[in-house]
Amino acid sequence: MINLSLLSVFVPTFLLVSLTPGMCMTLAMVLGMTQGVKRTLWMMAGELVGASLVAFAAGAGVAAMMLRQPELFAIFKWLGGAYLGYLGLMMWRSRGRMAIPLALEAGPPVARGQLALQGLVTAVGNPKGWAFFMVLLPPFLDATQPLAPQLAALIAVILIIEFLCLLLYATGGRTLRRLLGESGNVRLLNRIAGTLMVGVGLWLALA
Repeated sequence: MINLSLLSVFVPTFLLVSLTPGMCMTLAMVLGMTQGVKRTLWMMAGELVGASLVAFAAGAGVAAMMLRQPELFAIFKWLGGAYLGYLGLMMWRSRGRMAIPLALEAGPPVARGQLALQGLVTAVGNPKGWAFFMVLLPPFLDATQPLAPQLAALIAVILIIEFLCLLLYATGGRTLRRLLGESGNVRLLNRIAGTLMVGVGLWLALA
C-alpha cells in the first residue's frame, strides 16, 4: 500500500502538472468546442488508457527501452502529429466531421472509435508524459514492498486526477463555443479550434 504521507505530496504534485496546458488538455478543449463534452468522453477514455499504459511502462522500466530506440518513437510521433494536423486544417476550413457546422445545426458526429484513438495516440506519443512518469513515480515506490500494488494505486490516483482535468478543459471549450456561437462567429470558432489542433499535432511531432 501507499504511505498516506507520500500520497499527500503525490496528489497535489500531479494535480498541478495535469492542470498545466498540454497536448491532451488542449485536445480536450478543442473537442469540447466542436463535439461537446459528452462525445469528448470517448477521447478521454482513449487518453486515460494511453496514460495508464505510459505510467505502467515508465514504472516498470520500459520507458528506458523506448528511449534507446528513438527512431521508432519518432515515427509514431510524426504519424500521430500529421494526422492531428490534417484534422486541424480541415477544421480551420470549416470542413470535415470535426468542424462545427456553420449553421450550428447538429452535424454528423465523429465516430467514437476515432475520438478514442486520438486520445490514445496523443497520450502515448507525448514524450513529456514519458519523462514525467519516469521522474515522478520512482520516488513514491518503496523497493521493500511489492511493486504491482503500489503502481496500481498510484495509476488509479493519476487516472482520477487526469479525468477531472480533462473534463474541466472540455467544459471550457463548450463554454467558448456557446459564447462565440451566440454571436454568429462559428467560422472563427472553427479556426481557433483548427489552429489549436494543428498546434497539438506540431507539438506531438516535434517535441
